[in-house]
Amino acid sequence: MGPRRWFPDALTGERVVLRRHAPENLRAFERWYGDPEVVRLTRYQDGPMRHDEIERFFAARALGADSLSMAIHVRDTDRLIGTCALSQLDSDNGSALYHITIGEKDAWGHGYGTEATALLMGHAFGGLGLHRIALSVFAFNERAIRSYQSVGFVIEGRAREAIWRDGQWWDEISMSLLDSDWSARRRAAGVAGATTAGGASGAAGTGTSGRKAGAIAGILGRRR
Repeated sequence: MGPRRWFPDALTGERVVLRRHAPENLRAFERWYGDPEVVRLTRYQDGPMRHDEIERFFAARALGADSLSMAIHVRDTDRLIGTCALSQLDSDNGSALYHITIGEKDAWGHGYGTEATALLMGHAFGGLGLHRIALSVFAFNERAIRSYQSVGFVIEGRAREAIWRDGQWWDEISMSLLDSDWSARRRAAGVAGATTAGGASGAAGTGTSGRKAGAIAGILGRRR
């Protein structure tokens, strides 16, 4: 198997399109991560990020080669509304962490984040051959939890009273999605070629060892 493409040219859904970040997207990051309402949902520290912190975060997370970070655009208007990423790729175990921020508050509650998550999960399992995607979310972010569950993530644990926010302690919830979960949901929805995470139906060598080999090929191949 040849190396799989790390960054797709684009991932297109019904309402959103995911594309690689461009340097000019820094201005949007400065607005999003400088907004107390946005960072309340995404940051352990209580308060917006400093300008220099946002610059370093953008350079490492959005433009760096060690994270697969994609800009979320509304398909009909091309408006940039957020960002999503896979980070901490573990090639031995075919796993990664997932992150998403819908930074434009008027875009909250419209399903954009849910579709962006589903698109990137499709690439993680079907394109890169990963086995497991994990995330963490604050317990008060109920909208995000529902969104993740609608894509197939399940709650697997919690760090009790891990964050102080809004005058009280909140749990941090751990969630995960496996390639088998993803394939089962696709089969139930009648999606063609959903027998394996890679989308190949009935092909030889698509068992556990094949999926792990696919994950390693995807992660250690050319990140371009």
